[in-house]
Amino acid sequence: MIEAADIVIVGGGAAGLAAAIFAAEKASDTKRIVLLEGTRQCGTKILASGGGRCNVTHEKVTADDFNGSRNIVRNILAAFDAAATVRWFASIGVELKREDTGKLFPVTDSAHTVVNALVNRCRELGVAIETECKVTDIARCSDGSLKLAALATSAMGVNVTVTARHVILATGGRSLPKSGSDGIGWDIVRRLGHTVTDTHQALVPLMLDPRFFHADLSGISLKTELSTFAQGKRIDHRRGQLLFTHFGISGPVVMDASRHWVMAADAGLTPELRCNLLPGQTFEAVEKWLVSTCSARPKAGLLTLLGEHFPERLSLALMVHAGLAATQPAGQLSRDSRRALVHGITNLHLPVTQPRGWNYAEVTAGGVPLAEIDFRTMESRKVPGLFLIGEILNCEGRIGGFNFQWAWSTAYVAGKAMGR
Repeated sequence: MIEAADIVIVGGGAAGLAAAIFAAEKASDTKRIVLLEGTRQCGTKILASGGGRCNVTHEKVTADDFNGSRNIVRNILAAFDAAATVRWFASIGVELKREDTGKLFPVTDSAHTVVNALVNRCRELGVAIETECKVTDIARCSDGSLKLAALATSAMGVNVTVTARHVILATGGRSLPKSGSDGIGWDIVRRLGHTVTDTHQALVPLMLDPRFFHADLSGISLKTELSTFAQGKRIDHRRGQLLFTHFGISGPVVMDASRHWVMAADAGLTPELRCNLLPGQTFEAVEKWLVSTCSARPKAGLLTLLGEHFPERLSLALMVHAGLAATQPAGQLSRDSRRALVHGITNLHLPVTQPRGWNYAEVTAGGVPLAEIDFRTMESRKVPGLFLIGEILNCEGRIGGFNFQWAWSTAYVAGKAMGR
């Protein structure tokens, strides 16, 4: 086991592997660089992302795509943007392709391509990768170096120490804990004097009350408009694709909205989620359409008319939700029933009970405030020689490859600083 190094990277995920590469490319050949990963293999979360395809980045990434200190985020992204990411991956043998959504994936449609390229490049550059070596603490030494305490699980739980001049901490947050992200990085930096904000599940599916009709709609996906309320005030509003599932709701619009519902719930504010199934259409406009259509086709079944806008299962569910029979004739729709149906279409209450859990959250909201790092180097303002990158920081992006871009960008800035 290595006992000393010039640079130690803690964490073998996206940010850690990229930082090891950038550090090795920027530092002198004489510097010893070590990457310590607590699990059996590097890149576990990469392999699980994008349905096993890995959404590497997005064609256009701006600070507005992130929740965090925008000015700091903007400067970090400017140092290594999406175009630089595409060029960099091409340089290590990973060609990317653009999909209609703007998301960029490897042309192989395999996350293994990404992990293999990152690990192989580390080895080409002489980076020593030690897996099953979990760092549990970091202490400052009198000579300015940093001493890492670790547990070598591959060696029957032997305690080891590694001393380094510089440490890049890329331990992630709490999302997908089976990948090794258990939040221990925050415990380490707290002991070193850093602040850590409250942390919450983000980009996570939401579970609905089992008495709701979502299970009957499992697999149906459609464009919707979601609004999140807390104590009567709208705190988030967005449009996008929603997916009904056996447990509740998912899809891009839900994943992006989830942080707002979760943070409000964690604060005890009893949030509420409402959905407009015809984005951009008001209650008045939909009611006017329904009156006109029912008058023009009074003998048609209401289910048939709704089927012109929604899948049949959803049309039926909305009718039952409004207290209507599946055989309801359009011409015999009462005013109260019509208004109840329109409310269900334009202002459907989605009875969220809880987020699906950390095992399904793609990212963590919260972490070390960006003000506590120097954005020009990612070095800690509390601990000289310690650099913080990736999800450990209080910054997370929307769904679509933005969080991977944050990993690559912060890794580049920290790695580049190793050459100074």
